[in-house]
Amino acid sequence: MRHVISAVVQNVPGVLAHISGMLASRAYNIDSLAVGETEDPHFSRMTFVVVGDDSILEQVRKQLEKIVTVVRVLDISAQDFVERDLMLIKVAARSGTERSEVKELVEIFRGRIVDVCPAEVMIEISGQERKLEGFIDLMRRFGIKELVRTGRIAMVRGARGQPE
Repeated sequence: MRHVISAVVQNVPGVLAHISGMLASRAYNIDSLAVGETEDPHFSRMTFVVVGDDSILEQVRKQLEKIVTVVRVLDISAQDFVERDLMLIKVAARSGTERSEVKELVEIFRGRIVDVCPAEVMIEISGQERKLEGFIDLMRRFGIKELVRTGRIAMVRGARGQPE
């Protein structure tokens, strides 16, 4: 089972190395990891995607909570949440026909072309993992030159109709 874990950590040097080292030393595989500053510059949010059963998830959560710089750990996969992944992909597009096809697919997937060279284009696209995977599959026939992804970020949806 796929679990999305959100951890708020102190924004200090070495936190990422400490946490990833702890997970690696216990043979937990991280499918995706994204880290960024929160609305408070003293804290960062780490979003992990871990595959395993509930007992593995519980062990990961307990290990994370033992680390002093970890403020809060939440398994958000059981909640109503929004997740996104950002990707830059460079594909071959030499002829006018290829460029038109690529441009049309980019529009359908709500991406945007961010760079154009004589033989290739660079595309920025964000969305759920399955959307990006579908886009990658369609781009393979043009020839993927390079691809980079951010890793998943996720946030639990707010309570609807309730004041904050």
